Amino acid sequence: MKSKRQKHSGAFKAKVAIEALQERETLAELSKKYGIHPNQIARWKKEFLERAPQLFEKAQPFENNEKEMEKMFAKIGQLEMERDYLKKNLKKLGL
Repeated sequence: MKSKRQKHSGAFKAKVAIEALQERETLAELSKKYGIHPNQIARWKKEFLERAPQLFEKAQPFENNEKEMEKMFAKIGQLEMERDYLKKNLKKLGL
């Protein structure tokens, strides 16, 4: 009988990855402690190290969001004007 797949939160994965980075315990010891395969811990550790630089990058994605938001607001304004125009003309036609 197969066991269900475990789903771990990001906080739990980070905690285990940080403990693995500290190297106070071996991967085998951490594996026993948390009930996770050592290869999984090694993957989390590797992913943690790969993504760490993104935490300290400048807020460039936020600037892109502002430009995108301006475009969306302009589009909303245009659609509202079109809707009002159509409402007005439908009333004239009696529809």
